[in-house]
Amino acid sequence: MAGRAQGAAALHYRIEIGSTHEHLLHASLRIDHPQAVTELSLPVWIPGSYLVREFSRHLQRLVARQGRNELAVEQLDKARWRVKADPSRPLELSWEVYAFDNSVRTAWLDESRCFFNPTSLCLRVEGQHGGLHAIELPPPRLPRGTPRWELATGLTPASVDSRGFGSYVAQDYDELADCPVEMGAFWSGRFKAGGVAHRFVVAGAPASFDGERLLRDTRRICEAQIRFWHGSRRPPFKSYVFMLNAVNDGYGGLEHRNSTALICDRRDLPRRGDARISDGYTTLLGLVSHEYFHTWSVKRLRPAEFAPYRYDAENYSQLLWFFEGFTSYYDDLFLRRTGLIDDATYLRLLGKTANQVLQTPGRFVQSVAQASFDAWVKYYRQDENTPNATVSYYTKGALVGLAFDLTLRAEGRGTLDDVMRGLWQRCKAGPMTEADFAAVLEEVGGRAFTREIAAWVHGTEELPLRQLLEKNGAQVHDDPAQMAQALGLRVTEGQAVQVKMVLSGGAGQQAGLAAGDEWLGIELPARRGAEPQGWRIGRLDDIALYAGTAARRITAIVARDKRLLRLPVELPQGTTTWRLSPRDAKALGGWLD
Repeated sequence: MAGRAQGAAALHYRIEIGSTHEHLLHASLRIDHPQAVTELSLPVWIPGSYLVREFSRHLQRLVARQGRNELAVEQLDKARWRVKADPSRPLELSWEVYAFDNSVRTAWLDESRCFFNPTSLCLRVEGQHGGLHAIELPPPRLPRGTPRWELATGLTPASVDSRGFGSYVAQDYDELADCPVEMGAFWSGRFKAGGVAHRFVVAGAPASFDGERLLRDTRRICEAQIRFWHGSRRPPFKSYVFMLNAVNDGYGGLEHRNSTALICDRRDLPRRGDARISDGYTTLLGLVSHEYFHTWSVKRLRPAEFAPYRYDAENYSQLLWFFEGFTSYYDDLFLRRTGLIDDATYLRLLGKTANQVLQTPGRFVQSVAQASFDAWVKYYRQDENTPNATVSYYTKGALVGLAFDLTLRAEGRGTLDDVMRGLWQRCKAGPMTEADFAAVLEEVGGRAFTREIAAWVHGTEELPLRQLLEKNGAQVHDDPAQMAQALGLRVTEGQAVQVKMVLSGGAGQQAGLAAGDEWLGIELPARRGAEPQGWRIGRLDDIALYAGTAARRITAIVARDKRLLRLPVELPQGTTTWRLSPRDAKALGGWLD
C-alpha cells in the first residue's frame, strides 16, 4: 500500500537491524542539501516522559562521508555534532545505537522483537527540521525458521509491502519523533472507531490471550472518547495504532499523536474462556483509556511551553496537573461510562487514588503546580524521601479534576466535560495556559474559580473531597488502616521486613526507623516478672499476631549497617483509610453516567 506526501524529502533515514545478540541498530541519513557547516543533534528527552535521559549515550561510530571522502565529525557537547561539508553534494552519515531498554521510551532489539522511538535513533538536522523527512525501514534478515516479522507504526506509508516494511514519510522532525516503530512476530487486530481505522498489536502474548475481547473493549473506549470530544464528527487523525509489549513484570505507556506504546504484565491480558474482568485487566484497560485520551489532551491541546518542543533541554510547565492529572481522572471514568466496570469497581479505584494522596505527607509541602514544574528533577527521580517532599501531579491532579467536576455539578451550571470541550474550542486544539483554563471554567460555571485554583492547584490544603463525594451519591467509609499505613511506613515483606520509606510525622519516624532498615523482630514488655518475649517477624501484620490488637508499645529489633538496634515503637490507635461505596444511585448516576 502507499500514501501520498506533499513535496520531496531532502532528508532520508534508513534504519536496519544489525546484530540482535549485540542489540545494535544501524542508522543512516542522507542530507541532499547540506549546509557548509551542518549541525546535528539527538534529543535528550522524549515528549511525555519528563526526564533528561541522554539518549546519545547509546550512540556510537558516527561517520560522515561525501562520495568516497570521509569527513571530520566534531562533537560540540553531549548531544550535538558538527560536520563541514560541500553544500553542492549530498552528505551521508551512519551510526549505530545500542538498543536494550525494554520500556516505552527508548529502543529495544533482540531475536524476537524490535522497538524504537525516533528520538532515540534519528539525528535532527538543524535548519532543516521543518521539512519533509523520509525514513526507510527494510525487512530484517533473520535466521531461517524465525517466525515472520511484521511492522507497525503511525508514520505515513509511501511505499510498503504487505507486512509494513518499506518507505514512510513525516511532514517534519516533530512528526517523525512522535511515531514509534514496532517490529516482530506480534499478534495484530483491527477495528474502526469514529469512522477511523485502528490497529492493535501485541508482542509477547501467551497462547491464552483473547485478542478479540481486547479489540471489543478497546473499541468501546475509543468510540466513547471520540464522542466526548467531537460528537458525531471524525477525530483529528486518519489512523491509530496501539503497540503493546506484554512482559513478565511491567506497566506503563507513552502517548503519541496517532499511536501509543504500552507495556503490561502478560498476566493482565484477557484470557480466552474467562469472561471475568480481573483487577489486572481493569488496570490495562485504564492504561489504554489514559493514553488514548492524551491524543487530545497533551498531544494537541497542550501547554503553551511545549509549542514548539525543545529537544535539547528540559521543557518546563506548571500544567502537568491538568494534562496528566485530569487524564488520570478520566481514564477510569471512561471504563465506567462504557460499562466495562460498575459503580462499585469505579469507586474502589477512585478510593485507591484518594488514599495514595492522603498517605503522602508531601501534599502539605508541594502544590500540584510546583510538582508539575519539578517533574524533571523530582517525579522521575524518586528516592526514600519522595513522599515526604512531593506530591504526584497524576494522583492529586486527578483529585483536583474530580473536585472541579463535582463542584460544577453541585452548583448546577455544567461539568468538567464542558470545560474540556470548551478549552479544545478556545485554544483551537493547540497551546493552552492556566488563564485559558480559568476563563473556560468561569464561562461554564457562571462564576470565577480564583479561590479554588489558588487553593487546590497552587496551595497545599486538603481538597474538600468527602463532602463533594457524598453530595454526588458516594459514601466515604473510614476503615482501620493496615499496619504499614498506621506506622507511616512503606515496606517490602518476606523473611524480614525491609523498610523502604518512612513517612513524616508517622509512628515509624518517631521511633527512629530509617529507610534501609531490616526489621527482624519485636520484643514485648515483660509481664509480672516474666522474661520479655521476642518474636521474629516477616510481615508487619505479625505484630498484631504476637502482640495482640490491644498492645500500645513494642520494641522493634532492627538491623542497620550490620548493627542490631532496639527501637521503642508506640503503636498508633484509630488510624483509618478511605473506602468508597455507592450511597445514592440516582445522584451517583447523574455523575458517572
